[in-house]
Amino acid sequence: MAKAPRAGHVKTRLASVYPCDQVVELYRALIEDTIALARTVGVSVAVMCPAGDAGEIRAWLPSEVRVVEQCGKGLAEGLTSAFELLCEPERRVIAINGDSPHLPPAVLVGAFEALTDHDLVFGPSEDGGFYLVGGSRAHAGLFDPIAMGTGAALEVLVARGRGLGLTAAVSEKWYDVDVPTDLERLARELRARPERAPRTAALLSHWRMCEGE
Repeated sequence: MAKAPRAGHVKTRLASVYPCDQVVELYRALIEDTIALARTVGVSVAVMCPAGDAGEIRAWLPSEVRVVEQCGKGLAEGLTSAFELLCEPERRVIAINGDSPHLPPAVLVGAFEALTDHDLVFGPSEDGGFYLVGGSRAHAGLFDPIAMGTGAALEVLVARGRGLGLTAAVSEKWYDVDVPTDLERLARELRARPERAPRTAALLSHWRMCEGE
């Protein structure tokens, strides 16, 4: 799930602290590392984006990356579109956010495996949301647009899945990069393990060197 890398369009909570051009640069690195992460587990990769963003994203990403415009507006309709457009018979689809590129590949592998005997799989984030949701088909009414982006997003998603009679597995809890403290945490981790998200690690290292000049 991604947006066009424009100032004021991405990572707005970080943009209240960091210069807009740096936030856009960071967003590009996060998305590129997330795509690389998905490729490490040997799956097909598609970028789902809001209607109107596809042209900018195609101009930015390599031509082999499939870019798909969502139907409707907002994350809830975007996720619904992802499963409606990408799920086919025998195809399991995992939708992940664009700001957890440091996620261990084993978590993605485990999420795909969980779908062999569950209808859904969720990846809970530390802020009460979710960084990952997977399924083998679309389910009308699964995603609540009001709960998206709140601390109750995962709780509501789990309840809706249960209400639809769907079985669900839960992946490892993780964190995404929404606010400055998240970015500082990621920077510390990538100093020790830059290979987990090399583009993001290199960018954050460059920022540190510039600040030290």
